[in-house]
Formats: sequence, structure tokens, C-alpha cells
Amino acid sequence: MAPRVRLFVDHPLSEGARVPLERAQAHYLFNVMRLGEGAEIAVFDGRSGEWAAEVVEAGKRGGALECRRPTAPQGAPPDLWLLFAPVKKARTDFIVEKAVEMGARRIVPVQTDRTNAERIRRDRLQAHAVEAAEQCGATVVPEVADLGPLARLLDDWPEGRALLYADEGEAGRASPLAGLLARDDARQGGGAPPPAPPPPAPPPPAAPPPAAPPPAAPPPAAPPPAAPPPAAPPPAAPPPAALLIGPEGGWSEGERARLAALAAARPLALGPRILRADTAAVAALALWQAACGDWR
Repeated sequence: MAPRVRLFVDHPLSEGARVPLERAQAHYLFNVMRLGEGAEIAVFDGRSGEWAAEVVEAGKRGGALECRRPTAPQGAPPDLWLLFAPVKKARTDFIVEKAVEMGARRIVPVQTDRTNAERIRRDRLQAHAVEAAEQCGATVVPEVADLGPLARLLDDWPEGRALLYADEGEAGRASPLAGLLARDDARQGGGAPPPAPPPPAPPPPAAPPPAAPPPAAPPPAAPPPAAPPPAAPPPAAPPPAALLIGPEGGWSEGERARLAALAAARPLALGPRILRADTAAVAALALWQAACGDWR
């Protein structure tokens, strides 16, 4: 049975490796979870997969683990960024948490013309990302970038990375993501009725009575079982992409024009209703993962 406690450690992992615990980690394991020496937990460092580790030292201000065996390979989530305009504190925390659970590789807060929050605590948001990775079983902790202006981000946009930006003002335009998810709902056409069948041919003359059948031959041997079909190859990795969620007040006209001028940018419709920023982030991530990512 896999250990029920998971911990991210900034330390190389290998069989027999000794992993020192920070004070906060020791407090969580020994005071909150009531673990002691000999207990087994799961650890990951974002590079070496997940390992089962045993508590070999449990103190009031620290402790140590020792790696025993690998329990999960290192994951490689799709190269997907989530860009969002920060909102109220609790909702920003929610966006970061869900971005980790949904498999974003990088989380980028952006300052827009109508962003309510003028500053963020990057260290606190990064800690939320670590906690989310520990809870959801991920082996990668996405980086939370510093808050930066949208204009500068677009000026330095990397070549080859698609940018899908949510905009209720552009909901009527075709979206590349909507095209990927659209179902084939073409209907069968009508047309002229088929021609009437020709009249039946006259019956053939009666045949003489058949001769007695020859003795039945023994049944043929059963054919060997068919070989199973080859396994379908895994889907190809999607190209680098980013999802951009705007502020609660929507994009300004200048921002909308700037996004429309970026060759890599495409508007993304998220349905007929206006979503809150935190809801839109989760919806966009789910749509992208289902169409292009590791939910396929």
C-alpha cells in the first residue's frame, strides 16, 4: 500500500539517500500527523519521481528521512502555461491550486488595465503550489512567476507557443480549441426517393430430387487464435501553449487590440455565460487537457 503522506523535498532522491527535513516539515510530520521513527511516507523532488522514505530521525526542530524504493516514475505534464489576472486573495489561491491539479507546468500572474490586485506574494503562492502537488499526486511542482504587466509579456512572447485568451466579447468568433472539441453533428441529407425495385424474375423450372448426400466429412480443425492487434501508439505531445484568463472587469479595448495583433493569440469562448475568473481558469484548463493534453 502506498504511503498516505506525501512531501515535496528540495533534495536529490535515490535509494539510500538521506533527506534532511526543514523545521516546518518536521512539525507537520511529527506534531500534526503524529508520525515517528520507522513511519513511511512518500517524497518527491520534481526530478526523480516519487519515493517511499522512512523516518530515521524525529526531533522537535528537525528530522531526517531515508529513501527506500521508487513508487512512481517522474511525470512529464504537457507544456502548458496558465496566465491570469490576480483577483481577491482566496480566489487567487484557488486558481493556483487548481492549476496544479489540472496539470499546468507554469503559472504566471499578469497585471492588466483592470486588475484589482496590484501586488502578490509569490512565495505564498508557490507554497500553495507545493501543497497542491503533494495532495494531488503530481511529481512536478509548477513555477509561479512574479507578477508582470501584460504588455511586456506580449512583447516578449516566445515563438512557437500558442496563446488562447478567454474573452466573452469574442465569443462569436471561431476558436481553435472549440474546433478541436466540436462534435461531428452533420445530419444525413434527404434527396429523391430511390427507384422502385425491378419486378421479380420468374421461378426456375423444378430441379430433379437431389441424390443422397455423401457421408459428412469430419469438421476442420479450429484455426489458431488470432494475434491481438498492436497497441495504439500514445498520442503525440501537444505543442507548447498558454491559456490567458483576464480580470473580472474584462479586457480593455487597448488590450483586446494588442491581443488581436499577436500572431500566436486566438480568442477562446467558454460558453454562453459569463464566468468568474477562477471558474474560467478551471474550465479552460479542463477543455485544453481533454482536447490536447494528458486527459486523452
